[in-house]
Amino acid sequence: MRRENALPRGLAGPLGAVCGLAVLGALLGPAGTAQAAGAAGGGDRDGLVMVLDSSGSMAGARMAAAGRAVGAVVDALPDGYPTGLRVYGAGKEHGCDDTRLLEPVRPLDREALKQAVAGVRPKGDTPIGLSLRKAAADLPEGGRRTIVLVSDGEDTCGAPEPCEVAARLAGQGADLRIDTVGFQVRDGAREQLECIAAAGHGSYYDAPDAASLVRQLTRASRLSADAYRLQGRRVTGGTGATGAPALVPGQYVDDIGPGETRWYAVTLDAASTADLAVTAVPRPGVRAAYGDGVELRLAGTGRYPLTCGSDAAHFGQDEGAMVIGGAVSRIPADDRDGACDKAGRYVLSVHRTSAAGSDRARWPLELRYGSERPFPAGATPAPAATRYGDPPAALTGTPHDVEGGTGFNDARRLGTGIWRDTLLPGQTRFYAVRVGWGQRLTYSADFANEPLLEGSTASSFVATAAYGPGRQPLGDASGASQRRGYYGRPLSVGLGTVPVTWTNRWAAGESARGARTAGEHYVALSLGPGAAGLARNAAVRVVLRVDVAGTELAGPEYGASARGEPGAGRGEGERAAAGDTDSTAAGAPADAGGFMTAGDAVAAAAGGAVALAGVVAVVLLGRRRRDGA
Repeated sequence: MRRENALPRGLAGPLGAVCGLAVLGALLGPAGTAQAAGAAGGGDRDGLVMVLDSSGSMAGARMAAAGRAVGAVVDALPDGYPTGLRVYGAGKEHGCDDTRLLEPVRPLDREALKQAVAGVRPKGDTPIGLSLRKAAADLPEGGRRTIVLVSDGEDTCGAPEPCEVAARLAGQGADLRIDTVGFQVRDGAREQLECIAAAGHGSYYDAPDAASLVRQLTRASRLSADAYRLQGRRVTGGTGATGAPALVPGQYVDDIGPGETRWYAVTLDAASTADLAVTAVPRPGVRAAYGDGVELRLAGTGRYPLTCGSDAAHFGQDEGAMVIGGAVSRIPADDRDGACDKAGRYVLSVHRTSAAGSDRARWPLELRYGSERPFPAGATPAPAATRYGDPPAALTGTPHDVEGGTGFNDARRLGTGIWRDTLLPGQTRFYAVRVGWGQRLTYSADFANEPLLEGSTASSFVATAAYGPGRQPLGDASGASQRRGYYGRPLSVGLGTVPVTWTNRWAAGESARGARTAGEHYVALSLGPGAAGLARNAAVRVVLRVDVAGTELAGPEYGASARGEPGAGRGEGERAAAGDTDSTAAGAPADAGGFMTAGDAVAAAAGGAVALAGVVAVVLLGRRRRDGA
């Protein structure tokens, strides 16, 4: 099924390797070597360098304001995030070679950065082009690399020309982004800074006063530090079906350019359910058109290939790019006599749509492929639960402060309760909620009155989406709104699912079909990039009310007893669809009749054992034992 205008689904992408399993680590490099996932502060090769104008025009109150802004930024950045500081114009009164690295890019040292900026004495020229070139060399190779340039004027040196430097750096293939902040700038300087940001696949932020400088510099820096943390084995999609690389259940990373199509092959049996999900991760807030996005198609490979599933997720707005994704599934018919039920080779194509004026940077892709074994012969699954439910949870009480994850891989785990978080313009936060057999997930995200910029006429949107353990999108069965226009006034978005039932996979209608596997479910909340033009604070506050309703059953079988009741042991059907999982020792055998997981594939390839050596670490997920077992 094709989903247009799917911004809420653009919050997320694939889960994969194991329907119902959340893979904790297993970041595999190009050669198949395991690499540890990035820590809370970002990956080891990620980095941010702030480039601060310290020319003569910044002397006095402007430099004091810049110092306060840098201090606020370093206080807001996550612990350990690699951060450096470069200045230009502070060494001598005249000189187009006057640029210095005051603090190298290294794990965040807040005090050192504050002391470094406090000692700057503006006096010289404005060699922006040279400073950008040097700043790119300051950053580590690989990973996400961000330059945030703060300036109150135009380049005064002319060679190298700043926009040309930004374009060359961005075209070198490195994952580099250049954001610019114009502090009390006039037309000529603003145009140059906008040009640098556009050429550098970044965003321009206007700061007409000291308070806005703090706000905009904080936003730019935090969006870099809180960017989606990709995980997976490197793969290069083919240019056609014949050259598509073969995938086994697991998680992968690739990239895709404007107008490009990537192809991947999977070998399916005649009975298992296959979930193929894709998350595209453009740089947040960069230029994007309404119809930009990704389009997925799963097809056979015979003489007359039949489309077995399709999906499309487009931004549905032109405020700026955000995380976006889609998913397709091959679910064999109940009688296993469908045209796409046959065993054999299938291909997944991923196409990127992009308007001529949109940002041209390549988008990282995260792909997840999960294979779910059929329900055991001789067992009877409970009937589908397709009835409409209640509106999202109306819980009351004091909220607990949390910080959502950057994506599926580090989603913040929540239970029933009231939680408080913040969203930056252009940001999506992710949360994981365990939902058992027979239970349903409901939630609401409430935005209160937000302090607005004086005289602002800007508007934006808020959106939400929910996903099952296979990262398949979940439909709403409560009548809640998943996307609404945002003007800084109170509003709520939310979603309520039907109870999780094995046979929902064959139900008619979107509201029930995705709610088919127990385990970790995902909630994604997004704030549109346009909110930067209306909110006075760097981030916007949100209260998330989460409820998991209904009695959890011991399994998906017909007549299953409540989980935890005497005699409510795990049946064959529950083992076959165990979305209820936990980590076990590396190389532990998979349950008979369960999912084929990424861990299973690695263990099989390694003879059932995984060696851990040096920085190599593979975390395999097994099954969570029944409570009290």
